[in-house]
Amino acid sequence: MAADTTETSPTNFVERLKTYVRTQKGSILAAEIVLSLIILICYAASRYGGYTAVAICEMAIAIVFFCIFMMDLDKQIKVVNWVWSDFIRAFTGALCYIITSLICVIRGAGDGALIAGGVFGLIAGILFAYDTYTIYLQIKSDRSQTAGPTDERV
Repeated sequence: MAADTTETSPTNFVERLKTYVRTQKGSILAAEIVLSLIILICYAASRYGGYTAVAICEMAIAIVFFCIFMMDLDKQIKVVNWVWSDFIRAFTGALCYIITSLICVIRGAGDGALIAGGVFGLIAGILFAYDTYTIYLQIKSDRSQTAGPTDERV
């Protein structure tokens, strides 16, 4: 007899991917990955290739978090506090992109690819900052829900 295959959660990878990208967090992470790839291409095409490290690191870390959240591994691996890890990832990503993008836009006279990478980097910095803000709101709401009365007198 065959096993029951009418479960509600998506079982194959493509269905999980489609379902997760439709969520707010999934669409933000997907946009961060795509923007990081565009920035990587722009920085690689410029005369100064040293800025590609920021785009590579941020894209790789965003892909890791995307896969962890998509496959619900954050609910299975309890050793890591995934919300705070994601907060730190998004916050450092916003800082790195904003700082390096400002440097690229200011320094990039005559190098169109560097200026384009800087502009896309500023957009990515804003997106990472928005992600940081949404994670902060999640942390704040989780704290208010778990906070109980502090009066121990009964």
